[in-house]
Amino acid sequence: MAAPQSSPQSKSAGDTNPHSQLHALQALLPHLWPKGQWDLRGRVVLSVLCLVIAKVANVYVPILFKHMVDALGHPVGTTASIIGISIGLLLAYGVARVISQAFAEFRDGIFAKVAQRSIRAVALSTFRHLHALSLKFHLERQTGGLNRAIERGAKGIEFLLFFILFNVLPTLIEIGMVCVILWTLYDWTYAAVTFVTILVYIWYSLSVTEWRIQFRRDMNESDQSANTKAVDSLLNYETVKYFGNEEHEARRYDVALQAYEKAAVKSRTSLALLNVGQAFIIAAGLVLMMGMAARGTAQGTMTVGDFVLVNAYLIQLYLPLNFLGFVYREIRQSLIDMESMFALLRVDIEIADKAEAKPLVVASGAVTFENVEFGYDPRRPILKGVSFTVPAGHKLAIVGPSGAGKSTLSRLLFRFYDVDSGRILIDGQDIRDVTQKSLRDAIGIVPQDTVLFNDTVAYNIAYGRPNATTAEVERAAELAHIHDFVLGLPDKYETKVGERGLKLSGGEKQRVAIARTILKDPPILLFDEATSALDSHTEREIQDNLAEVSRDHTTLVIAHRLSTIIDADEIIVLDDGRIAERGRHEDLLAAQGQYAAMWRRQQEAARKELMGAELMSGGSGSKVPA
Repeated sequence: MAAPQSSPQSKSAGDTNPHSQLHALQALLPHLWPKGQWDLRGRVVLSVLCLVIAKVANVYVPILFKHMVDALGHPVGTTASIIGISIGLLLAYGVARVISQAFAEFRDGIFAKVAQRSIRAVALSTFRHLHALSLKFHLERQTGGLNRAIERGAKGIEFLLFFILFNVLPTLIEIGMVCVILWTLYDWTYAAVTFVTILVYIWYSLSVTEWRIQFRRDMNESDQSANTKAVDSLLNYETVKYFGNEEHEARRYDVALQAYEKAAVKSRTSLALLNVGQAFIIAAGLVLMMGMAARGTAQGTMTVGDFVLVNAYLIQLYLPLNFLGFVYREIRQSLIDMESMFALLRVDIEIADKAEAKPLVVASGAVTFENVEFGYDPRRPILKGVSFTVPAGHKLAIVGPSGAGKSTLSRLLFRFYDVDSGRILIDGQDIRDVTQKSLRDAIGIVPQDTVLFNDTVAYNIAYGRPNATTAEVERAAELAHIHDFVLGLPDKYETKVGERGLKLSGGEKQRVAIARTILKDPPILLFDEATSALDSHTEREIQDNLAEVSRDHTTLVIAHRLSTIIDADEIIVLDDGRIAERGRHEDLLAAQGQYAAMWRRQQEAARKELMGAELMSGGSGSKVPA
């Protein structure tokens, strides 16, 4: 499903919007001259200084080579003096080359920290912004494509910084310096031929590369599509196995790979055309320039050293230009990739703290829903005027059929969404008027579908309070009845749980989630089908512990099994977004309404399950004689 806000991740890799690319450059520039970070600014200045020294030395190398050739070709003076001059020029030539190379390396080394700090700052900003975006954005996103956008954006920043600052601009400056030197030493025609040759070379390279970008675009789109399919398939590994659809997934993946293969072949063959044309233009310019220099040498207006100088300058200029097509394409691609990442930063944060928002002050933890109306889509309302209050320290249970809006209440309480009308209060404070962090710090949840980090058991439990001690983590595990299980694992609390907790059973994952919330110890607890994945025996054990843990807490329980909530201070039956019934367990049974009907159905199902278990148990013994 395409989300209006998720365009950055689905943006074509070859989309070219000059305004957007300019915006990406503008967003990057502050990182090149970071405010208040004088050490980084000093590195920028030193890098530029190294660049200038390297280029001046590089331009002076052919001049030293010319003088050395002339000294050897037209010896003047004694043999000793000629040898001395030649050795001096040779040493100067070597020193100039070393200076050119060394200061180019110094430049890269000094600037590396500036570039990496820029990448780090932008990537961190993007990461934080993604966590600040609404649940709606993350439900509609494609994880593979989103990760690709961030990854490519970071690489694009690094490429752009080094190649534009230390490759393209210095090469253009060097071309200008060489043209001035040729004009000064010889004639304007030499500068003109050099300039025109390079101009034609650049025009041809950019034109062909612009044409080739369509193939690069197809490659990137296919690559992103393949990556998204691979990530999506691997994240849903169990579902693929359940339905035996390994080959189906492989075929889907291969379709994207085939598209990438075709685009890559076109890109490679068109590159050959680019290289041949570039070689022809360079050869034509060289032949013309060398012909002019040869004529001047034959006429005596130029020396053999001048002939060598002209050749050296042209080759020296053409070497970096050989990569012009690649550099231009990569710069274009880097700008596009950067824009994709910076576009993520421009996605509106739907649920944001107000400027005057203050931390939530929890005195007792009373929770109130006042005439709350909400719908994920305006055309399909979910909650229709829901009102209830959970007094401090009380337990409220919410039951009802699927789609009635039970889990929506938990999302609204955590402020993943804002209500369309009405309000939600905690100790009389509208949750829209307090900071989201303080709100979520005050609430602990055990969700129906527990997803764990691909880390250790200890890490996943300690996620409830990252600064907790080992003893506190183990105590929480004991209360959640998972401590003994963990001690039985080969690596105990250092056991890796796998992607999304794949190595643990549903019940084990649920108990880790319960331990995590127990460790957080918030004043308000929310159990969203917290024991739905557990067997009856384990469920009873954990229910006892949850009752103990939540004794002095305000507790909301979203339940399917009515047997787990008979001790609730109040039970609400939600149906079609409205409260159909409310009261204590005994009162609702006496009312003979929806709750009583649900209770009878579950009790009947439980009796049948018990009878089936007894029959199977009896059948395993000796046969009863007829």
